[in-house]
Formats: sequence, structure tokens, C-alpha cells
Amino acid sequence: MSSTGLPGWPGGVSGGSPSTRIPLDQPGAFTCAKLLGMTFDLLLRNGTVVDGTGAPARVADVAIVGDRIAAIGKHLDGSAARVIDCEGRLVTPGFVDGHTHLDAQFGWDRDATSSCWHGVTTVVIGNCGVTFAPVRPGWGPWLAELMEAVEDIPASAIHAGLPFTWEGYDGYLDWLGSEPLGVNVGGLVGHCALRSFAMGDDALDDRPPTDAELAVMVRALDEAMTAGALGFSTSRTLRHTVPDGRHVPGTWAHPRELLVMADVVGRHHGIIGCAPRFDGEGPAEPRVESELAWMREASLRSGARITFNLTNTRAQGDHWRLAIALAEHANAAGAQIRPQTTARGIGVLFGLAHHTPFDHDPGWERLAGATIDEKLAAFRDPATRATLIAGAAERSSAGALREFFVVNAPDGSARYDADPARSLTAEAERRGVSPLEAYLDLCLETNGALVLAWPILNQDLGPVREMLECPTVAMGLADSGAHVGQILDASQPTWWLSYWCRELGAFPIEEAVRRITSDTAALFGLDDRGALRPGAPADVNVIDFDALRMPPPTFVHDLPHGAGRWVQRSEGYELTIVNGVVTLEDGEHTGARPGRVLRPSATHGG
Repeated sequence: MSSTGLPGWPGGVSGGSPSTRIPLDQPGAFTCAKLLGMTFDLLLRNGTVVDGTGAPARVADVAIVGDRIAAIGKHLDGSAARVIDCEGRLVTPGFVDGHTHLDAQFGWDRDATSSCWHGVTTVVIGNCGVTFAPVRPGWGPWLAELMEAVEDIPASAIHAGLPFTWEGYDGYLDWLGSEPLGVNVGGLVGHCALRSFAMGDDALDDRPPTDAELAVMVRALDEAMTAGALGFSTSRTLRHTVPDGRHVPGTWAHPRELLVMADVVGRHHGIIGCAPRFDGEGPAEPRVESELAWMREASLRSGARITFNLTNTRAQGDHWRLAIALAEHANAAGAQIRPQTTARGIGVLFGLAHHTPFDHDPGWERLAGATIDEKLAAFRDPATRATLIAGAAERSSAGALREFFVVNAPDGSARYDADPARSLTAEAERRGVSPLEAYLDLCLETNGALVLAWPILNQDLGPVREMLECPTVAMGLADSGAHVGQILDASQPTWWLSYWCRELGAFPIEEAVRRITSDTAALFGLDDRGALRPGAPADVNVIDFDALRMPPPTFVHDLPHGAGRWVQRSEGYELTIVNGVVTLEDGEHTGARPGRVLRPSATHGG
């Protein structure tokens, strides 16, 4: 990829004289531009355009003026402040991540790392019922502690980044847009916040709200959606609890409460996101039927779109098939329900920089607080090594460690295919040693960079593929910004394209791009995003598809007060453009922050 243009031009400066520039909202602007010739701000020449709609890829130029795509076609007639040769590169829309928990992170990281390193230009926050508005005066710390308990984001970092100067959701959106953003952001209103705002301490009870309390919730949600929220989110899974062990507000909400919330969302043509209660004692099927029953009624009654988290686990069998079937049956009757899954397992990461599977074994306490170099030195010391091996032998079994997979591939990239041959136990068997000995040796061989992944959701890629091949299922659930000390799935777009599309050939590139662009954008009511077409916002990726890969995650301490998190870079993204401005070039941020707080598209009545 080569570039010509004005020295130091960052990608968002208007070029050309007023007489040669045509307002993009002027009827016939694109036809006139073609006839007259035009001065563009940015011209991407000769790229393979995969426009996000599923249409066949084609070689074409993409011209950008201001924050909009001005024209797409072969050999566009016009000059530009910057011209980039994209021959042999994919030119795609920016990716849309519909399930993130970056709500807190925007308080200290306006670029939305690691998401921005993987082609993501638009994110949706406020998932799983957990948001920071509406909020009662003085209740900000409680919401911060709730976020920490549910999403593993340190409350101390949240307090450092968020001022909690608002009460209603409109004030939160105003704060979010008060400083430049590196990506576009749309938000859902969380059930936890709505319930606590209306019910105070009683929000955690399983009693229904009084009519007066429900009226407060309805008014707050209506005001939030009028201010620009995309919809409403709720958590019903038993995995989500507050610090004292009780389940989060809304877990036990009665159907009436959910239906009333859906009515508000439907009036605004919005979406409901749900972490459903498929987990619990006994077979999952009755719970799946119960959850899909209220979703069906809510969507049919209100017209709201509904998306819910869906993964496979060995313990729950094929419950995911039933969930899809019930969603499709409801949709045949007029509902709009779409399960949402990931392109890989959701799992806990282990590395010397943070924690290992053996930290609680006898003898390992001596390594607490040690640096990576100190730990590696201990692994080399024969006496210490023997102590560590003996301690792990008392507890750790080879069978259990078959579920721990080596992420580091021989070529330096990260692997998430949960290949049994890459489990820690399989590696030990090849070496003729115990799993712990294999772990110590791998740590030494990678100079401490070894990462293990323990999938706890989407444990088998066979069912994952079946879900991904189902047109009812949406791509998402990356949980970007959440569980910062446990998981790192913000790199999902890179794995999706490099593994499922390029390596396996399971999806054509046109469909693979559509699934993480226009399909997700439309689901969340952002119809103007996710596709390359004249007049659309210029959110664009230029990708060296053959070079697309990602290194293993690393653990860094870059949160407020030195708290740590997993991050992951990528290779192959040559340019990422947000609203017409180059934000990343060859994986490095340019410092530009042209992102916006997004409101629903006009086509959805927002």
C-alpha cells in the first residue's frame, strides 16, 4: 500500500476549493461529482471492495469527502489531498461490535483498545443490564461496585474515570460525548441501573416493583431513548451477582415488568439485549422455553428487536439448538429475535504476568508478587523447580489440564481453535513429562510469554460452527472491555476473518464481512453504518488479508491506579478510518479521535 498527498495530512482535512466541492446532502451530488471531477479528502485506489452488504467483491476506488463516502467506482475522476494505492488489499466497512462493556473504559481510554486494533469502528455499550445511568445522587459508587462484581472492571479505576455528574441517561451520553472519541459509540440502558434508580435497596429483591416504581422506570427508560439510547438490556443469568452474593437487579423480574420495558423500547423502535437464564440446576431445556416465551411475547407485542447471549457448554448439551429453533418459530409469527454468539470459545487466560493454573498449589505461594524474570529464574533453579512440581502433583490432574490450551502458535500467532493436540496435557504427553513440567518448560521457551486459554463457554467449535452458519444467529458477544483480568475477546473480528474465512474457507469473504458490519449495525438500529455506499459515514478498513493475524495476548498495567488487564494487538490492518479520518495506520494510533455518540437511525424511528 502506498500513499501520496499533502505532507503530514492526517486523513481528515478537507481539500480543494469550495467551487469544486459538492455538499454530500445535495440531490444528485454523486452524479455531478462523476461528471465534473472532484477534489476528495481521501482516495483509496484499486482496492478489492467488500462493501458489507454481501455483494460480490470488486476492484474499485473509494473516495471520501469530510466524514462521508463520496463515490465508489473504477477509475474515479478526481484528485485528492491523499491518495492511497490499495491494490491487493481488502477495503471493508469498519466493524461493528454489538456486545461490549467499554462503558467504564471510556473514562480513561477514549480509543477503545483493544477493539480499535481489530478493525472495530463502532461499539455498543450497556450490555447485560449493567450501566452507569440513570443513577440516584450518591449511588455512583454502588453502580461501580456492581460493574466490578459482574464484569471484573476494578471499581477504583471506574471511580477514577467517571465523574458521575449526571442523573439521567441523557447526562451520561452528554459526558460520553464531551471529549473526543476514537470510535463511534451507541448505548443500551441497563435494567440494573433502572431498577436501583426506581427502587433503591429493594432493587435486588425478587418482588415486582410497585406501580409507582414501575412508572419511574418507564419514564427513565423513555427519557433515555428519547435522548438517544439504542435500547434496553437485562441480565437474568445466575452468573451475575453483586458483591454480597445476591443476584443483580432484574434477575428475578416478572414477565410483566419485562413486557412493560419492551413496550417503551418498541415505541422507539429499539432493541432489547438479554443475558438469559439458561443456567441453573437440572436440564436447561425448560429454562430455554421459559426465557424464549417472554421474549416472543415481548417482541410480538411491542415490535422491539431482541438479541440474547447464546453459547454451548458440555454441561448444557444441545440447549442452544432449542433456543435457535424457538427464536425462529417466534420470528415466523412476526417476532424479531436473534441469538448472538462468538466465533470462538470464551475462556479464562493464564500467563506469568498475571496468574497461572497452579497459583494455589503448595509451594507456589513463594512466587506471589515476583516479576516474570524472577519466576523464570525460579523455574530454572533445580531445587525450586522440584518443589513446584511436587506441589502441583498434589492437586492438578492431567485430565483437568486437557481443557487448558496453548495459545502461542509456533509462528508467533495466537490460536483459539481448542485443538486437543494443543492442550497442556497433550503437550506433556509429547514431551514425556507431567503437565506442570511441560508448563515450566514452555514458559522458559517463550521467555515468559506463554498464554493458556481455558474455555468455559463455547467449549466446542463444532456447535460454534453450526451456530455461525445459521442466518438467525448474529455475531457478537465479544465482551470487549469486560473481565479485564480474565478474558480478552475483543480480537474476535481478526480470528473470525483469519480462521473461519481464510484458513477454513467456511465462509466467503463477502458473507464474513457482512456478518460483522451491516448485519450487526442493522440489528442495533444503526442502518447508516456497516456498509460502503455513497453518502454513508466513512468508517473503513484497509486490510492485507493474507497478513491478517494476531499475537498472543499480553497483560499490562495501564488502568488507573496501576490495575492490570489483558490486551491484544493485530497485524494486517493497514488503515482504519472513522468518520473519514484515519485513526490507525499499520496498527498504530494516529492520535485522531473523530468518533461520535450514535443515536438510532431514522429508518428505525430514532
